[in-house]
Amino acid sequence: MRSRFLRFAIVGAAGFFVNAAALYVALNIFHASRHAAWFIAFIPAVTFTWWGNRNLTFHEHKSRTMMATFHEWLRFVVTNGFGALVNYLTYEVLMGWAPFPLNNPYVALAAGVLAGMMFNFTLSKKLVFKA
Repeated sequence: MRSRFLRFAIVGAAGFFVNAAALYVALNIFHASRHAAWFIAFIPAVTFTWWGNRNLTFHEHKSRTMMATFHEWLRFVVTNGFGALVNYLTYEVLMGWAPFPLNNPYVALAAGVLAGMMFNFTLSKKLVFKA
C-alpha cells in the first residue's frame, strides 16, 4: 500500500470499530449520557489510531525513545482533538436534530468520523509524524 492517505483511512476504519465498541460499552454498560459516552469512547479510539498510524501510515517518522513516543502520542491526541471537535459537533447535530436513521448513535458516530478524517490526516502529517 503506497498511498499514505489510504493507510490512514484503513487505520481510521479499524479505529471506527474500536470507537463504536467503546461507545457501546459507555452507553450500555456504564450507562453514560450520550455526551459523556462520546468522550469516553474517544480515548481508546485515538490511542488505537495513533498506534496504527505510527506503525503503518507514518512508520518511517515514528519516535524511537520512550519519552519521544509519549510526546508523539500526546501531540496526536491534541492535534486529533481538533478533528474530534469536528467529529463531535457532527455527532451532536445529528443526534439532536436529524431524523431517523441519521440520529442513530452509530450512524452519527460514522458521519462524525468521516467529517474529521481529512482534518486529522493533515494535522498528523504536518505536526505529529513530521520528517
